[in-house]
Amino acid sequence: MPSSEPIFGDQEIQRALESVQNNDNPDGWFLLSSAGDRSNRLVLFAEGKNGLDELKDKLVDNQVLYGYQRIEYNNDTESKRVKFVVIVWIGPEVKVMRRARVSVEKGGVIEKLGPHATVDASDRGDIVRDDLVKQLRKNGGADYNGGRG
Repeated sequence: MPSSEPIFGDQEIQRALESVQNNDNPDGWFLLSSAGDRSNRLVLFAEGKNGLDELKDKLVDNQVLYGYQRIEYNNDTESKRVKFVVIVWIGPEVKVMRRARVSVEKGGVIEKLGPHATVDASDRGDIVRDDLVKQLRKNGGADYNGGRG
């Protein structure tokens, strides 16, 4: 019986990961999708350099997609933070069996990408930059804004 853990064999994924983590790409992102309905192999679905709104425009309602987004923000006047977020997109039209596979697949994606925060979303309105920054500050333990985001 094949493993249900996701397989990251595609060199394009590694290239996209390095691109998003590169300081020359402050608003970089990419999306991964399954290579097929029953495949646990992930492939690069889309990528961009224009931030969260561009990523949200590429989400598809009948697919599960894993987004990786670079987020830069200032904690105070003295410090700038660079963090990474995984967005687990389960489109509202995704079939039940595919939804069920996400619970296993998601853990492998998070382990491989090593984000500072994750967000599960089935509506584009669930993905809000200010909310992500608040979560990153909370997760990072160095919130100099007193929880104000």
